[in-house]
Amino acid sequence: MPVSSKEAVVEKVREIAERVGASEGIEIVEVELLGGGKHRLLRLYIDKVSGVTHGDCEFMSQNVGTILDVEDVVPGEGYTLEVSSPGVERKLVKPRDFERFTGRKIKVALREPVEGQRRWEGTLAAFNEGEVTLEFAPAKTIRFQLSQVDKANLKFEW
Repeated sequence: MPVSSKEAVVEKVREIAERVGASEGIEIVEVELLGGGKHRLLRLYIDKVSGVTHGDCEFMSQNVGTILDVEDVVPGEGYTLEVSSPGVERKLVKPRDFERFTGRKIKVALREPVEGQRRWEGTLAAFNEGEVTLEFAPAKTIRFQLSQVDKANLKFEW
């Protein structure tokens, strides 16, 4: 039976994808449903500690796609399913993302300014009980709650 709202579809797809990916050690980073009518795009971003391979994307596409079609999860005339890695500047959303990437360079946009600014870049120094510690200059840190984060990404150093 089709799910009605876009948010409900995305949540159902996330549940299915997490079930499918669990056995392969594949994490679901993000699920997006874009567009409308015949031109809808369902995008899954996946990650894996050892790195995402083409085979991982193919595995997820085939298995998740089959379940979505059998259970008629995405209502309407059709959609395109795209599975990819989140890239080198992947989003950080969940607490486990901040735990996993401690020690890495990140960029953050906050909902409210801290020390007069909303945008920060630096090293994710620590994450403890919902509090992010960011080292933005040698021996200079700021702290803010994860709930204060509007957007966060890894920062790739070229």
